[in-house]
Amino acid sequence: MGGAAPRCATHAAEGAHRGADGGPTFIRPLVDFLHTEAAGGVVLVAATVAALVWANSPWDASYTALWDTRLVVGLGDHSVDLDLRGWVNDGLMALFFLVVGLEIKRELVEGELSDPRQAALPVVAAAGGMAVPALIYLAFNAGGDGAAGWGIPMATDIAMAVGVVSLLGRRVAPSLRLFLLALAIVDDIGAVLVIALAYTRGIDPASLAAAAGIVAAIAALRAAGVRAHLPYVVAGVALWLALQESGLNATLAGVVLGLMAPTRPARQPELIDAAALADVSSLAAARETATLAREAVSEVEWLEHSLHPWTGFVVVPLFALANAGLVISGETVRDAVASPVAAGVVAGLVVGKPLGITAFAWLAVRLRLARLPSGTTWGALASLSALAGIGFTVSILVAGLAFDDPARVDVAKLAILAASLLAALAGSVLVTLSDRRARGRPPRRAGVAA
Repeated sequence: MGGAAPRCATHAAEGAHRGADGGPTFIRPLVDFLHTEAAGGVVLVAATVAALVWANSPWDASYTALWDTRLVVGLGDHSVDLDLRGWVNDGLMALFFLVVGLEIKRELVEGELSDPRQAALPVVAAAGGMAVPALIYLAFNAGGDGAAGWGIPMATDIAMAVGVVSLLGRRVAPSLRLFLLALAIVDDIGAVLVIALAYTRGIDPASLAAAAGIVAAIAALRAAGVRAHLPYVVAGVALWLALQESGLNATLAGVVLGLMAPTRPARQPELIDAAALADVSSLAAARETATLAREAVSEVEWLEHSLHPWTGFVVVPLFALANAGLVISGETVRDAVASPVAAGVVAGLVVGKPLGITAFAWLAVRLRLARLPSGTTWGALASLSALAGIGFTVSILVAGLAFDDPARVDVAKLAILAASLLAALAGSVLVTLSDRRARGRPPRRAGVAA
């Protein structure tokens, strides 16, 4: 999908191509997004398993040696010196956060979050799904060495959650799928704010001022109507370098660029002749078709369509491969069981997430700030909210930012893996039981195939 031809794009939220019957069909970005997330979730799980197997195999030394290999990139008197894991976490993950920024921008402008009444439920529910896990974590760790990890259980891994929802199929109502997606995007906004505000150390004013100047330059390029990608790529790299030196997490450069991408297409889709869009009778006509299709799609949608497969199938799995390689032994498990950090992470994700989401959603409906999605029940929403406890990618990233002690980071990672597995299992069981109850079918006895 990352190399899809320009003719696959049309109106702001849709891409057009010829159907089997010769007529136009449409690819909605939401459907495209969900399909990529579901498949990306499978690849993410595979990469996690591969990392765990590799780190606990006879070749475990090669795993450590690979990701500890240092790579220095310099220009003049300036250089960036990181190990390969650092390049993945700070460098490649900036692309992941660029897609996050694009998703947030699209949802705020024309998606589930553009209507305040419609957005109220996922926004309020997401706030509860972040606040309650953080408070539960602090109940185990306040005043202790692990207190800084309060942000770990706040995140939801949308790729894994959507992957599980896809496996559950029709047991999850379409309205609840949209609710989960919107909630996860609000969750992403919260994660970005937490990383920017709570896990920033030693701000360098000069570098921060340089970053602000680069952002202003990007805004000037937009105002001048510059559409070529190269100036923005150069400015994006410069912004990443400035943030890397400033003390802020460099991945925030991706979020900034995503939020600044334009949502209006260069050419209004309704003014394009459908026959001209489908004309590939000659090389010149095909080129014109590509130009028309490209200009009829906003930069947000085009970039998201192009980059999302790369982040879903390459960047995030590489992140998992680089960070999920924990050595699991009786001693590490005992240390995790006795650790308040692990207890806070597991309780926060498995209990705090569904509790916070459901309680705050109920409060929003009770206060008439929002309404329950059509075609669903409180039981179904509460069951689905358990899947929001699958916190992986951003949770692991926050664990690395929160703690300097590698042993404590490993304990947090092991707890994140365990909690995500528990949340996936619990959510799947609860959604299945809720669906059977809604259909009036009694749950089958254990051991009977569903």
